[in-house]
Amino acid sequence: MPYQDSYFPIFLSLENRKVLLVGGGEVAYNKLLKLLDFTKDIKVIAPKISLKIQKLLKKYSLDFEKREYQEADIKSFDLVVVAVDDISLQEQIFKEAKRYKVLVNSVDSKKFCDFLFGSIIKRGDLTILIGTNGASPAFSRYLKNYIKKLLPNDLESFLKELKSLRASLPKGTKRMKLLEQKVKNYFLSIDTFKN
Repeated sequence: MPYQDSYFPIFLSLENRKVLLVGGGEVAYNKLLKLLDFTKDIKVIAPKISLKIQKLLKKYSLDFEKREYQEADIKSFDLVVVAVDDISLQEQIFKEAKRYKVLVNSVDSKKFCDFLFGSIIKRGDLTILIGTNGASPAFSRYLKNYIKKLLPNDLESFLKELKSLRASLPKGTKRMKLLEQKVKNYFLSIDTFKN
């Protein structure tokens, strides 16, 4: 079956969902940065944390417990990111998550993941997710940087304008056609789309 090793790309709202981050090193910091673009309802558990994570905890008033992970820590969370090198702990948390029906990402251990992070480009309301099903995170990062260079500088303001216009017009075919033409004209005005 071709879909067995595939991940379904999905945009999941983190509103009213609690996130637990286990770990306090460089990898945990990178995951925390990604999560902060989408939620501030994050708790960090780690015996030690980096100075960079300390700064984020303070800046965003995030919850933190300075200790090792303990069984059942995940039971009140909706999403858990395990950013530790300890494979046995990753496996323990993954198995425990099944009992509580919590989604888990274990960094660099695909077999202990319900979801993968991928490379994310976030510009206002635009979010682009790039993934390789775990085949090569490095490829995703380089492709992300390549795509970022192609994006127009005024993209965020254009999307705000579209959002406002869409909200001001009644639903229907006329609105759909007007917005479609506006988007088409925008892309035609960009040099790469003229050829």
